[in-house]
Amino acid sequence: MTAPVTDPDAAAEPTRTDEFNAVRHVYEPHSIGLPPLRPYVREAWRRREFAFEMARTSLRAQHYDTVVGQLWLVLNPLLLACVYYLLVDIIGLRTGGISFFAHLMACLFVFHFVTDAIRQAVRSVTGGGRLILNTAFPRILLPTASVIVAFKRFLPTVVIFIPAAIVASLPFGPHLLWLLPVFGLFVVLTSGLAMLVAAGQVYFRDLKNFLQYALRMWLYASPILYFASRVPDRYEFLLVLNPLAPLLTAWSDIIDFGRAPQGTDLALAAGWAFSLFVLGALFFISREREFAVRL
Repeated sequence: MTAPVTDPDAAAEPTRTDEFNAVRHVYEPHSIGLPPLRPYVREAWRRREFAFEMARTSLRAQHYDTVVGQLWLVLNPLLLACVYYLLVDIIGLRTGGISFFAHLMACLFVFHFVTDAIRQAVRSVTGGGRLILNTAFPRILLPTASVIVAFKRFLPTVVIFIPAAIVASLPFGPHLLWLLPVFGLFVVLTSGLAMLVAAGQVYFRDLKNFLQYALRMWLYASPILYFASRVPDRYEFLLVLNPLAPLLTAWSDIIDFGRAPQGTDLALAAGWAFSLFVLGALFFISREREFAVRL
């Protein structure tokens, strides 16, 4: 009888394990309920295409790839800017003119990016029940996909803002490069909030309904319908407590006034953005193992 032939290289090769394998998925115990973060982050990065594919699927469901769908993405925030312009500028007897309308557009568009991501993220986990129960993957990709969707929906508004900025004679120059790091902080802040509300909705099913009113109040408390410099002294503490206020102030300084943002605004904005990101990520990842039980 001939002995079976074995591959010595295959025998010598160590068995590879995948923490997110659908057959076997083992979490090591941790003192605060978190899985090992380094392999978790590495696996989430390896599967980042999964989040982009989910975003593409969601956008197709929203008719993003059609002319009418993209037109509505622009018309929705643009009509909101027109409504608030009528309320604030005409009824309020202000004389901001087209420059104030451009300020409204710039701030409302980026605020809409933040709130759009939050609204989609709040139902990302509870709405993905079958996916969570039947597929092993880092669940943090679900709110990440919501942020990607909101970013792609934000891009067409940039195109419509450029003609308004030209008509309003807003300053153009190298100072506009500051928009990149400031918008990066918007993304960090939005990602942290998206993870917080996505996990929170699993435990508090009324959070989605409460967000409608909270986001509307957030709009009025942020320097969008007014400039931060016009806030009375007795209400300046609200700008410090509002995570969006320093970001919107820096955003307005760059676009409206043609100058670099102040260091205090950038420092406060970065503090809020990264604190909420770390808080949201730790809260989401630490609760991730309970999602399948609570859905």
